[in-house]
Amino acid sequence: MLDAHSKRVNASSWEGSFREYFEKVISNPQLAQLAHSRIYNMVRSHGVELDEEAGTERYRFFEKELFGVEDAIAKVMEYLKAASVGSDVGKRILMLYGPPSSGKSQLVISLKRGLEEYTQTEEGAAYAIADCPMHEEPLHLVPHSLRPDCARENGIHIEGELCPVCAVNLREKYDSDFWKVPVKRIFFSERERCGIGTFVPSDPKSQDITELVGSMDLAKVGEYGAESDPRAYRFDGELNIANRGMIEFIEMLKVDEKFLYVLLTLSQEKNIKTGRFALIYADEFVIAHTNETEFKDFMGDKKSEALQDRMIVVRMPYNLKVGEEVRIYEKLLRQANVAGVHIAPHTLEVASMFAVLSRLEEPKMRGLSLVKKMRLYDGADEVEGFRKKDVKQIKEQTEREGMDGISPRFIINRVSSALTHAGVTCVNPIDALRSIKDGLDSHSGFSREDKDRYAGLIADARKEFDEIAKNDVQKAFFVSFENEARTLLDNYLDNVEAYLDSTKMLDKITEEEVEPDEKLMRSIEEKIQVDESGKDAFRNEIFRKVAVAERSGTKFDYTTHEKLREAIEKQLFDERRDTIKLTVSTRNPDQEQLRKINEVVDSLVQNQGYCTSCANELLKYVSSLLAREK
Repeated sequence: MLDAHSKRVNASSWEGSFREYFEKVISNPQLAQLAHSRIYNMVRSHGVELDEEAGTERYRFFEKELFGVEDAIAKVMEYLKAASVGSDVGKRILMLYGPPSSGKSQLVISLKRGLEEYTQTEEGAAYAIADCPMHEEPLHLVPHSLRPDCARENGIHIEGELCPVCAVNLREKYDSDFWKVPVKRIFFSERERCGIGTFVPSDPKSQDITELVGSMDLAKVGEYGAESDPRAYRFDGELNIANRGMIEFIEMLKVDEKFLYVLLTLSQEKNIKTGRFALIYADEFVIAHTNETEFKDFMGDKKSEALQDRMIVVRMPYNLKVGEEVRIYEKLLRQANVAGVHIAPHTLEVASMFAVLSRLEEPKMRGLSLVKKMRLYDGADEVEGFRKKDVKQIKEQTEREGMDGISPRFIINRVSSALTHAGVTCVNPIDALRSIKDGLDSHSGFSREDKDRYAGLIADARKEFDEIAKNDVQKAFFVSFENEARTLLDNYLDNVEAYLDSTKMLDKITEEEVEPDEKLMRSIEEKIQVDESGKDAFRNEIFRKVAVAERSGTKFDYTTHEKLREAIEKQLFDERRDTIKLTVSTRNPDQEQLRKINEVVDSLVQNQGYCTSCANELLKYVSSLLAREK
């Protein structure tokens, strides 16, 4: 991996004259791309996947760090695409707002790190005037009178002016001969303050505007004789050093108004107003982020209307997909040192269920519960009368879904707390839910109403785990589960086919013609709430799926259809419930029962990711569930 990375970023330094650089640009105009274009191309260089069903693009660049925020990413990329073609959108500030720990900072960090690496590649190479403090584009040396010819003859559009330092150097150091001006390749680096800037607000009374636009060098004022001489000024503010790349404004709306005024000319005219100098051209992607409360206050302030009009706003809510939430926690746990502690299967999944449930708005469609909604959002094709195609309508009925609820940071804190308890060697889903409940009870930021609501959602998540736990035990009890599930599926499909064709079946034992087994079909269908009036539609749907699989040359099995999978598993479980219940709930098992229990534990460990400790805990838990059932 290190070798592959090294080959990709095997950039070498380059220095030459402006003439040599201009020849490079003629042969490869992309070398002179503007900031937004460079960042847009950087993201796309990592690969783009088209989701034909949704009609959207997925960007591989973000897939390792950001999960479940595809809509926000799509809007960011829409902004960058429009800005990259030179539209007026490039003169706008991109503002991200949303609840804490929703991924705003991570998105910006990813862009900054990606841009640093991209300029190390040949595809993303950037060049600058060698002695320019703002490492500006060398093409600014081309006189304005020749720029239309340059665009017409070579397709090179030149935008921008020389900074005050380069203008003086060209006149006095290079005798106004732009061919003599040296050019070098630059590599963006936040640490080296080249091409990437970051501004963090602090005490408004002590923070100075020079952090953004640079300051006077008093030691050189005497040397050059005037404060208006650019050589007596340090162009080292964050806006200066971010030229050609991007600048991040952390919690932008917490800064003093005087800092925001500087952004007015930058966003509208792509210019910086600095001290006693004329407007200085700056080509940079300005991205800011803040929380929702600050954003609402800002939008409600009439005095800020000018800046509001210069913003493109992207709302970044919490993730609403359980599967993506699990990936968030897996990523965060990889960064922690929890070696030696086993995390039982489904632990992060159950914690994620609670987190996602807390962020969902109460459904407005009749018969749709929060749990059903959660399953649909997570990609289920069908959930008890609702289908994937209904998700769009469900989302349209929400107002601010994902903007409230429990943050990933809170969940990972509670999971980490469970992992670090003294003597703990394994954490299971019940441990995680118990730790979350303890955290809610002791958290002063939640009202009594919030705590009551969250307690109910913990119970919902636990009910989901109950079904998962019973299913895992069932699979472990019957090593031949896959074969049994396939046999039951084939039997069901044979009966459904005969029913739909209005034909009889041949009894395998007596070889007599018999009617399709309605009792068998209904016992399976009732497991997933398919009522009598809906059985024909369900059976026709199943056979459409079978036909599609055959046409595509794939095998239709019980996992192909989510609802049918659930029905088959529940049917097998019910058929063997008494055997399982008798075995796991026996206080003093005999030799045969003990052998079976040991086999089940071994199966859970070898096939499903459990350790001996959590496998035994699972059996005890399922035993208690079965004991409560009639």
